[in-house]
Amino acid sequence: MSEPRIYMVGGAVRDALLGLPAGDRDWVVVGSTPEDMAARGYLPVGRDFPVFLHPETREEYALARTERKSGRGYRGFTVLASPEVTLEEDLARRDLTINAIAAPADWTPAEAVFDPYHGVADLRARILRHVTDAFREDPVRILRVARFAARFADFSIAPETMQLMREMVEGGEADHLVPERVWQELSRGLMEATPSRMFEVLRACGALAVLLPEVERLWGVPQRAEYHPEVDTGVHLMMVLDMAARLDAPLAVRFACLTHDLGKGTTPADVLPRHIGHEQRSAKLLKGVCERLRVPGDCRETADVVAREHGNIHRSGDLGAAALLRLLERCDALRKPRRFADVLLACECDARGRGGLQEQPYPQRPRLAAALEQALAVPTAEVAAQAAERGATGPQVGEWIRRAREQALAQWLAAEAGASPSEV
Repeated sequence: MSEPRIYMVGGAVRDALLGLPAGDRDWVVVGSTPEDMAARGYLPVGRDFPVFLHPETREEYALARTERKSGRGYRGFTVLASPEVTLEEDLARRDLTINAIAAPADWTPAEAVFDPYHGVADLRARILRHVTDAFREDPVRILRVARFAARFADFSIAPETMQLMREMVEGGEADHLVPERVWQELSRGLMEATPSRMFEVLRACGALAVLLPEVERLWGVPQRAEYHPEVDTGVHLMMVLDMAARLDAPLAVRFACLTHDLGKGTTPADVLPRHIGHEQRSAKLLKGVCERLRVPGDCRETADVVAREHGNIHRSGDLGAAALLRLLERCDALRKPRRFADVLLACECDARGRGGLQEQPYPQRPRLAAALEQALAVPTAEVAAQAAERGATGPQVGEWIRRAREQALAQWLAAEAGASPSEV
């Protein structure tokens, strides 16, 4: 067998041509076999097709392969990897032309690339275009296109690609997406620079109604203009997501932003544009979304607190010491202060994700963080010892600690207001 030929492919080439920082590099090997790769010291790791780790760099090297549709969903493929598969055939199975560019192992961006599907031209024209009609065989590609739209906000989607995505949704392909892959792509899209674009694309092709109907139904639902100048709940949601990206929020916060207002989609028409009790409805719908998509626990828990309490957090400036402590307790802030910090960040994104209010300060966030510090500063061991000296046991000790925290908050509020504790 002749010496195998190795090429860098996919995102590493694309990003280098765009002048973006280098990320992980992927490699394709043409003219080799699994036995040959193993003999050269590569470690096999692929489950569904031949992928190997380089013995030194640990980067992934995949044998050139073709795919043939054999069933529904993204698992329904028969894979052929052999020394006869050409580089052009391997690139043909990729999703977008901008990801179907290859370069020699020692390539630099000033040199020529192997570009049989004109990905370089689409990079220059800022277009996301599918490579071949084989795109329709894998519904995950719908999510990937939407995610790339969120990453490259100035790229448009080729009309023929959008039409193909619509046909895939209408044909039921999106119904067969497995939860793990939906969450994988959704979570990555939420972390892109303009996450709203992902959902705009999913709406445009009809996939959002299939994958997240709780989110889809928010468009066209009015809100009170004095609080929401943008009025439309779906528009507000997209503004909140982009504010989360602007504030560099972590994934748990961005997911909470996505799901905080789900209950507004079920508000009875006769009470619109008011949304009384939407927080509780949001939390209930959120539970269903998390179970369906198998959302990780940290994202699920943060989103639940934000869904239930974001209205109370917005109005927290009017709370006295007792109510303030109850809010902290409902948020489990005393046990999980780091999560509470994420909750407050999500609430800031909600408050500033409104028409014309993007630059407004959100004093509730630093103020509630300071209130939590006051409550946590109470010397609970000393209070518990004092309670025990007075004969308190079990829940009674907890009540002593609770009263001490309430008193600390009362004193803090009094100092904040320039009044004595008795006046609070």
